Amino acid sequence: MSDSLRAYALLTAVASCWAVNTILAKLAVGEISPMALVSVRWFFSLSLVCAIALPSLRRDWEVLRKYLGLLLTLGAVGFATFNGLLYLAAHHTSALNISILQGVIPVFVLLGVALSPGGGLVPLQLLGVAVTLAGVVVVAAGGDLRGLAAFALNLGDGLIMGACAIYAGYTVWLRNRPQIAPLSQFAIMAAGAWFASWPMLIAEIGLVGPQETTLRGWGIALATAVFPSLLAQVWFIRGVELIGPSRAGIFVNLVPVLAALLSVMILGERFMLYHGIGLALVFGGIALSEQAGAVGVR
Repeated sequence: MSDSLRAYALLTAVASCWAVNTILAKLAVGEISPMALVSVRWFFSLSLVCAIALPSLRRDWEVLRKYLGLLLTLGAVGFATFNGLLYLAAHHTSALNISILQGVIPVFVLLGVALSPGGGLVPLQLLGVAVTLAGVVVVAAGGDLRGLAAFALNLGDGLIMGACAIYAGYTVWLRNRPQIAPLSQFAIMAAGAWFASWPMLIAEIGLVGPQETTLRGWGIALATAVFPSLLAQVWFIRGVELIGPSRAGIFVNLVPVLAALLSVMILGERFMLYHGIGLALVFGGIALSEQAGAVGVR
């Protein structure tokens, strides 16, 4: 199997895991607090990866220790901060909105690559960015085009947009990863995520008080540790390594489709006309960017 085909298979599986994460974020409301979910998720993930990654860590340690600061920071930003914002957003907006708005991540990745040294955007790519952002506005505005003059993101949609920008930055930074086994890299980054979750959890308790975690909440945390965390992140790191961040980022486009379907099937949310329009605009913008040659950017 070629590197491209291997990457496509891995990244499709990643998108499926992340779509499930969106549903789990909504199911977690009232079962476990957002920052407790982040902390417990990464504790479980770190425990799981340490149980299987010790040989890999020993083999890669000489290289790893030179990049500890970078990898711990990537884990804190790309894992803990992104998920904290996503889980918090689930308390203030629908799973469908979260699903569709995540489609802006490839555009943010493209912008990040373009702003890097030697990068740039051609006019068709700029048009693609504008069309994608128009789709975001349609979804966030609830399809009420008459109110666009006074438009402002609601709290949940604003949080998910911030999370998307953070994850796009993380994806671009992955180009600087050391050439080590993805499992070794994930172990250090999971440690960074867990360490970063503690001040987030302490701040949450200080602001809103402690929230009891139910048995279902513990189950949700374990599920997020296995699928969106351990499996998806290791596969995503490998996918970026094989085909680069711009091409890998495009597979995030599958997340809105899969998560929207799951939102309707599992959560019973209503798929409205404006969701379809927003989804079409998001994908249309990405298609324009790809047509302009974004696929070749590494």
